[in-house]
Amino acid sequence: MLSLSAKIQDAFNEPACENNRNKDAEARKKGCSKPPTPGAAAGGCAFDGAKVVLQPITDVAHLVHAPLACEGNSWDNRGTASSGPMLWRTSFTTDLTELDVVMGHSERKLFKAIREINEAYAPPAIFVYATCVTALIGDDIEAVCKRAAEKFGLPVVPIDAPGFVGSKNLGNKLAGEALLNHVIGTVEPDDAGPRDINILGEFNLSGEFWLVRPLLDKLGIRVRACIPGDARYLDIATAHRARAAMMVCSTALINLARKMEERWDIPFFEGSFYGVTDTSEALRQIAELVVKKGAEPELISRTEALIAAEEAKAWRRLEAYRPRLQGKRVLLNTGGVKSWSIVHALTELGMEIVGTSIKKSTVDDRERIKQILKNENHMYETMTPRELYSSLAEQNADIMLSGGRTQFIALKAKMPWLDINQERHHAYAGYEGMVELARQIDLAIHNPIWEQVREPAPWEEPLAGQERSGEESASILDLSGKTARHVGEC
Repeated sequence: MLSLSAKIQDAFNEPACENNRNKDAEARKKGCSKPPTPGAAAGGCAFDGAKVVLQPITDVAHLVHAPLACEGNSWDNRGTASSGPMLWRTSFTTDLTELDVVMGHSERKLFKAIREINEAYAPPAIFVYATCVTALIGDDIEAVCKRAAEKFGLPVVPIDAPGFVGSKNLGNKLAGEALLNHVIGTVEPDDAGPRDINILGEFNLSGEFWLVRPLLDKLGIRVRACIPGDARYLDIATAHRARAAMMVCSTALINLARKMEERWDIPFFEGSFYGVTDTSEALRQIAELVVKKGAEPELISRTEALIAAEEAKAWRRLEAYRPRLQGKRVLLNTGGVKSWSIVHALTELGMEIVGTSIKKSTVDDRERIKQILKNENHMYETMTPRELYSSLAEQNADIMLSGGRTQFIALKAKMPWLDINQERHHAYAGYEGMVELARQIDLAIHNPIWEQVREPAPWEEPLAGQERSGEESASILDLSGKTARHVGEC
């Protein structure tokens, strides 16, 4: 078994990463991401990244071996959804105290916690997460997990990704390594078929993947494992018998896709389910890969027929929104796969992208953005809140799409905003998701509240007898279109 330092260097030397291949040997040793700031406990560490990838496995008990604060910081940090088991929504921690650390009781407490979880919940597996404190005091969680697995007769998987070893992205990759070393390939399925696939890096945010799975079901393509969104332990354990794979978020799990191809000959491609065109292209590539691996050739024609029917239905529904969204200007502040997939989806609606973040985007992601936007000046690595605020005004944006952390910048600028990151409450994947995205953008931009909040406050209006400008004297329209009283009038 590789040591933690060896695992980290292996993750930094990822051959499938285009960005990594372009580095010289010295730069490659330094890794891919900036390490976390010592003492910064609000997420962004390797432990947080590992928990993000593994917690959506819904029937597994996720046990954090740490003081209570680590579990409180990482629990419920993704808007993923489950179609069945809810054990993943239960928070488990060893809740170490100073006395446990000083007296050397932590490993004993971990073993006891595993026993209690097994007796109370009987999960198919328990994942045990190392953290900064337990790694620094030298707890051997691999030995404890091995002993517990023998004693209780169930898989107990050590997740060796303490926060101080690196960034959240490194934690993503270490989680993938844990699945490779301890889970995938440990169970042989008795129902392997020629049209089985894996979906990697799909988190089923707000139930997004449930909008895509029915399309695959119509083609007779079975998703053997969706890792990690709405996953089951047994599905992942048998994932090595899939015939092909689609990578949704390469920044998180590219190492998992590459090593599964090397070990079990499972070819993969990177695609997106955001937007009409990208969804269709993803279905085509899935069908082509499966046919190359032995499925019937007729699957290609069935896929094209399904695409034609679904596209016609989607475009027909989108016609109601296109005239209202045509030419609207969007500032997109996200990263990773969304930096190009959402851009493509918005341009299909006729919207103009005035800027998009490329933070956490791979070299391939950036090339896709260049091809779509035709203007590198609309790409930025990162912006401070002040710069984002200024950009909204300078670019004459009509709406900002981002995560919850920057929503208040848009609201301060009196600008419509829509959540596009993991905290969102609407699913935007697939053909149905594209229609929902258009609907939510339309609702945000044309909400009458923006006319009201842009009106001058009563105390900002000129005194009686002073001349008002046309803008200052504009009245507020209510939802029915009738003139309403000024705010503050009684």
